[in-house]
Amino acid sequence: MTIRVLLADDQALLRSAFRVLVDSEPDMEVVGEASDGAEAVRLAKERRADVVLMDIRMPGTDGLAATRLISADPSLAHVRVVILTTFEVDDYVVQSLRAGASGFLGKGSEPEELLSAIRVAAGGEALLSPAATKGLIARFLAQGDGADDGRDPARSERLDALTVREREVLVQVAGGHSNDEIAERLEVSPLTVKTHVNRAMAKLGARDRAQLVVIAYESGLVRPRVD
Repeated sequence: MTIRVLLADDQALLRSAFRVLVDSEPDMEVVGEASDGAEAVRLAKERRADVVLMDIRMPGTDGLAATRLISADPSLAHVRVVILTTFEVDDYVVQSLRAGASGFLGKGSEPEELLSAIRVAAGGEALLSPAATKGLIARFLAQGDGADDGRDPARSERLDALTVREREVLVQVAGGHSNDEIAERLEVSPLTVKTHVNRAMAKLGARDRAQLVVIAYESGLVRPRVD
């Protein structure tokens, strides 16, 4: 199955480089290019994109606003957004995760990382680049709402719907662990972990694992690191 990729960046040279790279892979193809967020939203629907590589800073409708629009559109529920940013240590990155992005990647990443990111996002997994530590993301999340502990009461109440095991799995997901790693830690099968993750996503209304990470921190289930 071919992954349909949409490129959204205001720099034509970068779009051209990404197109050559993506089109060189047998399992993916570029189905469109956008120079701003509004065009990205329109083309995501028209070209039936699976993954949007979204620059966060663009004129007019920026990548953050475009990500929100894509996430809020039921007809684009299958679309996954990967934010491409020059500065990985950036509050916009966390805002993009909150807006519905599946993850982010630095523009200076290796070609193999970018291709892997597309495949990971298309598969519904969370994507956090190697340079983006969990502690950094946690600190931004805690600071984002201006609350003393970063906790969102509404999010906390929603966790009541989870079973004890689903909460345990959610903590592990927030720690950045894969299904295989979680299975080893909790001494269960990877298939069991996947089932718990899917149930937690359904109960919490999360699009993917990246959203589960955000919910885990905003609800106070996982505390930010301050080191």
